[in-house]
Amino acid sequence: MQTPETLKAKKDRGEKIVMLTAYDAPSARLAEAAGVDLLLVGDSLGMVVLGFSSTVSVTLEMMVHHTQAVRRGAPETFTVADLPFLWAHEAPEAALRAAGRLIQEGGAHAVKLEGGAEVAPLVRRLVAAGIPVMGHLGLLPQTVLVTGGYRVQGKSAAEAERIVADARALVEAGAFSLVVEAVPESVGRSVARAVPVPVIGIGAGRFVDGQVLVYHDLLGYGVGRAPRFVKRYAELDAVIVGAIRAYADDVRSGRFPEAAHAYLPVEAVPGEAAGPGSDAGA
Repeated sequence: MQTPETLKAKKDRGEKIVMLTAYDAPSARLAEAAGVDLLLVGDSLGMVVLGFSSTVSVTLEMMVHHTQAVRRGAPETFTVADLPFLWAHEAPEAALRAAGRLIQEGGAHAVKLEGGAEVAPLVRRLVAAGIPVMGHLGLLPQTVLVTGGYRVQGKSAAEAERIVADARALVEAGAFSLVVEAVPESVGRSVARAVPVPVIGIGAGRFVDGQVLVYHDLLGYGVGRAPRFVKRYAELDAVIVGAIRAYADDVRSGRFPEAAHAYLPVEAVPGEAAGPGSDAGA
């Protein structure tokens, strides 16, 4: 299993880090079998799995529940859980308890929280309490109600400088890694060069230390149109719809179930009393 130290060593050696989201035990089990380095129980589960329009509706209870499922499915993979909407801006003790629940009850190995220098004091507090923290910069999905949507960040020089400064502040506060989302490739490279910890990109270009994608985006599974930065490695929607249609056709035509799918009758045990309807003794 990876640790913050082994991930840092990967960066130092120039080895790329593979991260993938997971929201339930089956997906986590398959991701672990494929050998990913990290799993992220992202609050993106609100949109991908629960059908919400944003991550804002995801609660702490939901995150604990899904993190537990992922840990059951992938017991040998380092797992990070998102601290959901608003918790990073609660009073420090409340935020500490929330993060603690993701570790104690959910079984996560670390928590991820969105924000820059403004959340650095909380990062410091969590790390001091023994909770590893991954930061998240660039596009912050929990703030889309303020920013007006899912837009590329860091396109101006001032924005790019702010993201790099935020990255340094988070690492100085103790973050062991950063996710950088939806920024120009040059910004991703600048962040990765500016800090000694692994920088994992999602739409941050080629020159960061690793990549993360959403499980369903990668597989073409139930998500529709994917962002530009996604590479599809399968088209499961067509496979699944085709399989369900074939099942429905077989049921309607009487082709399913066949004799091979039926249980055989239980043979009578010698000496047992005959059951109702038996012609024994007739």
